[in-house]
Amino acid sequence: MGQSQDSRMRPPWSQESSPEEGPSTARSQQWKRAIGVLIAVLLCGLLLGSSMLWVYIFRNCGPRPCETPVCLDLLAHYLASGNRSVDPCTDFFSFVCETANGTRNSFQALTEENKSLLWRLLETQGSWHLGSGEEKALQFYNSCMNTDAIEAEGVGPLQQIIEELGGWHISGNWTSLDFNRTLRLLMSQYGHFPFFRAHLRLHPTPPHTPVIQIDQPDFGILLQKEQEQKLYAQILREQLTYLNRLGILLGGDPQKVQQHASWFISFTSRLFQFLRPLEQQQAQDKLFHVVTIKDLQKMAPAIDWLSCLQATFMPMSLSPTQTLVVHDLDYLRNMSQLVEEELLTSRDMIQSYMILGLVDTLSPALDSKFRKARRELRQKLWELKERPPLPASPRWMKCVESTGDFFEPTLAAMFVREVFGPSIQSAAMELFAEIKDAVIIRLKKLSWISEETLKEALNKLTKLQVEMGAPKQAWNPELAKEEYSDIQLGPTFLQSFLSCVRSLQIRKVQHFLHPFSYHRWTGSPWGVNAYYSVPDHVVVFPAGLLQPPFFHPGYPRAVNFGAVGSIMAHELLRIFYQLLLPGGCPGCDTHVLQEALLCLENHYTALSLSNMAPLNGSHTLLENSGDIGGLAIAFQAYSKKIAEHSGEMTLPNQDLNPYQLFFQSYAQVMCRELNSQDPQGSYSPPNLRVHGPLSNTPDFAKHFHCPRGTLLNPSAHCKLW
Repeated sequence: MGQSQDSRMRPPWSQESSPEEGPSTARSQQWKRAIGVLIAVLLCGLLLGSSMLWVYIFRNCGPRPCETPVCLDLLAHYLASGNRSVDPCTDFFSFVCETANGTRNSFQALTEENKSLLWRLLETQGSWHLGSGEEKALQFYNSCMNTDAIEAEGVGPLQQIIEELGGWHISGNWTSLDFNRTLRLLMSQYGHFPFFRAHLRLHPTPPHTPVIQIDQPDFGILLQKEQEQKLYAQILREQLTYLNRLGILLGGDPQKVQQHASWFISFTSRLFQFLRPLEQQQAQDKLFHVVTIKDLQKMAPAIDWLSCLQATFMPMSLSPTQTLVVHDLDYLRNMSQLVEEELLTSRDMIQSYMILGLVDTLSPALDSKFRKARRELRQKLWELKERPPLPASPRWMKCVESTGDFFEPTLAAMFVREVFGPSIQSAAMELFAEIKDAVIIRLKKLSWISEETLKEALNKLTKLQVEMGAPKQAWNPELAKEEYSDIQLGPTFLQSFLSCVRSLQIRKVQHFLHPFSYHRWTGSPWGVNAYYSVPDHVVVFPAGLLQPPFFHPGYPRAVNFGAVGSIMAHELLRIFYQLLLPGGCPGCDTHVLQEALLCLENHYTALSLSNMAPLNGSHTLLENSGDIGGLAIAFQAYSKKIAEHSGEMTLPNQDLNPYQLFFQSYAQVMCRELNSQDPQGSYSPPNLRVHGPLSNTPDFAKHFHCPRGTLLNPSAHCKLW
């Protein structure tokens, strides 16, 4: 029954053993037990270490917040707009663009910032070389800013010009000179075109030789016939008040001024009735006519076309067989008949019509009373259209704009040296190369393109030239000095202004006449509009566009690809717009192509109805395709970039992942007032330029978690590009 003492003292887990084996077996079991505990501890440590390693990798290889000054400035810019109370899946435009005072206008803000930089450069007067382009530009700018001198000059310089043109009846001093002589002087010496506009351009069809184009006048007093007769009458009254002010400022008899101003409005209204709407021109498939000067002389005999055009486009040598491009022949015929009739009975009124129009054209170079009258007219017309008040432009901005118009090569060099150094240019070219590669990949995957057409398209891309920043000639100060040699500054600002007008016109003609091996830019380097030139097969991205908040080498890549990358892709797609036109892609699968185009048109029609903004899809189809394709290609290029290169960043404290930041940056570029869109323009309204491409991009819905069936996550998508 009982147990021995040794048995009672053994631990409960011990087993019976022989005297020899007992101690060693117990130690072995204890050792095994210790090893198990050690292994468990090591496993726990390994798991903990792995977790910490993954946290480290996530924190250091995943998106990092960019907290550099340029990124913090961008963050402040983004946070200054956007209505976060709206659902991004139903109104991403408001989600990004809306502000407390309306809607952000991104391109306008960047344009003003670039002009502000030019202002600072002009105000920081350096030591320019005597007679250099910089010196002349600075002298003109200083003369423009010297408002005390302009006020002291008063109307004297302007009255001298009017007397040289024969005077006018309202002041009691009028000489009945030859009508075409006065018209010739207005066009060639003062840049004023009262009955039509004439300018040089490249012919719209190959081989794109220089040609004079004749257009309708721009109706400088902003005459616009509205649908509502009451509103139209109010506009006419405001314009009549403005013309009366001009006549009184020039010392005219109030009663005669009233009579002549009323005739001015009546005559302009009759001219306006002759205009042929753009829709009618498109319906008749005649957007322009090619005629000779001799032909036009027969159609519109009131104008001495050869002498007027010869004087305007010196040093061109014109003849009756010179080819012209005309957009609206019916307008010119009717205009000529009306002028002939009025010259028989109201020659003095025709003279007043031309003089009042000239005064309006020259108002930026006149004293404050004229500028104030013009500004108040614009403000009242703006209010009649129920638009927000126009902010008053400071004097420096007007002077920067005029200096830029007349001395563009000089200001271009100043601007580019300041903001477009080698590192920015290199980053922009790298981005363009990646977008171009994405376009090539996209073209190869098109379901409707033929092999032959694809080959031609790829060949076009290979031959394409790209220009970044500024034109090459902007860097040559000696060239600029030669271009300004005929400009005579002083003694009054008006005389300086007119000397610059004449010099600029001569330069434009010479640029078209002289053969050149490089592309002549159609915009300024501080501008913000990229474009594709069909004749020169070159795509241009000015330095003014490649600036914050659109682009910077230090930004997260999502920002650069979403903003400027989508613009670059859109411009590249312009090369292939011809393929989308009827008969433009004969070897392609036209059935598939037309289905895609119809899908696109229906897609935007549905969006416009949901946004209560009727849309003419036929006018905007090509640009809609460019918007959708540009976004898709930029997103494809961005996705490839971050898959191949780690280290992407995002903006701090914004709670947006890089893909969401990409789409936000795209929308930020499109921000502008909804009512700023031209109803006859080729672009959709700003909100549709945001919602159209995003709703056709499944990745947007994926990254913003949009439920199926919401506005920006429809059940079907269009596959064009």
